[in-house]
Amino acid sequence: MSLNLSASAVPPASAAPPAMNPRTRLLLHGAILPTLMRLAWPNILVMLAQASTGLIETWWVSRLGTDALAGMALVFPVFMMMQMLSGGAMGGGISSAIARALGAGRRADADALVLHAIVINGLLGLAFSAVVLGFGPELYRALGGEGGSLRAALLYSNVVFAGTTLVWLMNAFASVVRGTGNMLVPSLAVCLGVALLIPLSPLLIFGLGPLPALGVAGAGLAVVATTAFTALFLAWYVLSGRSLVRLRPARLRAALFNDILRVGAVGSVSTLQTTLTVALTTALVGGAAGPDAIAGYGTGARLEYLLVPLVFGLGAPMVALVGTNIGAGQPARALRIALTGGALAFAMSEAVGLAAAVWPQAWLGLFGDDPRMLETGTAYLRSVGPAYGFFGLGLSLYFASQGAGLLFWPLFAGMLRMLIAVGGGWAVLHLTGSLGWLFAALGTALVVYGVMLGAAVASGAWFRRR
Repeated sequence: MSLNLSASAVPPASAAPPAMNPRTRLLLHGAILPTLMRLAWPNILVMLAQASTGLIETWWVSRLGTDALAGMALVFPVFMMMQMLSGGAMGGGISSAIARALGAGRRADADALVLHAIVINGLLGLAFSAVVLGFGPELYRALGGEGGSLRAALLYSNVVFAGTTLVWLMNAFASVVRGTGNMLVPSLAVCLGVALLIPLSPLLIFGLGPLPALGVAGAGLAVVATTAFTALFLAWYVLSGRSLVRLRPARLRAALFNDILRVGAVGSVSTLQTTLTVALTTALVGGAAGPDAIAGYGTGARLEYLLVPLVFGLGAPMVALVGTNIGAGQPARALRIALTGGALAFAMSEAVGLAAAVWPQAWLGLFGDDPRMLETGTAYLRSVGPAYGFFGLGLSLYFASQGAGLLFWPLFAGMLRMLIAVGGGWAVLHLTGSLGWLFAALGTALVVYGVMLGAAVASGAWFRRR
């Protein structure tokens, strides 16, 4: 039997689809758990290193006294909000848009998104810097800062936020690279910055030889200097053409801005919820028990905040994996990736929380021995630490939802968390006068946040809307 194929039955060679990049093929077809761990391990290691340097900086500043430690506690929620907005919210929008474009085979759009990402983060960085520099005294005073703690907060804040546009640009370039599935290069850049910060921070805080001791302002200057170095490294990598997507001259298009902002802007609201929760509870603690209690709560809550870069180490690959699979029309695989990553994030975060609850003094004692600080920090960690796993679960599914381009449930769960933590915390503090009940409300809020978001994603909430 002979086969008679007409010319129209055989597609011409020019109609063959372009060869898929091996990195994209891995995201679409690699075994889920090994692929997720392969992409996550450089991120997790570097985020642990970055978190460790933050602890080192806090330890050095704690040598300057309780006022300096309380001042950093006042600035820390605002600085972390900026980090989360630029790297987690807008950064997630950038990575998601590029991953979905590559998954759908829209290579030209993926290249054009690089310029749009730089424009968005550059403008937002300038705006954020202007707001914090202009309203810093009122902000930190509202959070409970007074006297020496307020002066220390302003010294640190004015230096850090003068250079905050560099953080936004650094995270724009890092998110562009992560959107292609390359987690190693951004991790290498951060590692180099960490290696520079470790000696630079004490050098600028305490001085050496002809270098004057700058105190808490020196800690801020060290952060700005290392951020500039990291941003330049990542910019060189993208501009040199070594990245899968490249910065090319392109017409600015509303559709591409929208592709980033429809994820990044909504993600920013979720980030603001998290930061506002910590800021308002800091104000509640300060109003009830004063600056020493702020130092204790701020030092304890810093551990909760340090879960963000830890989970981000896992969440950034989840954005790329989920986004690429959604773009390629593989929703079931995208959901399996999200649930696998959520389980891993829960396990990591819960291990940290349980250790902190059992041995709170091991953490708090690193930063001081003031009895009131230790008492408040211990009460916080014993109440909230066992709920850290649910925070990790919810945060990882927030990143996965960024990849899917659908953030209603993370936004709703975050709003409910804030209402329980702040509203419920204020109510029990008003009724009992006990910080212990306030911290119990914070732990309950984390459990509700993680359970609600996990149930929504597992039930297929992403795809009902689609």
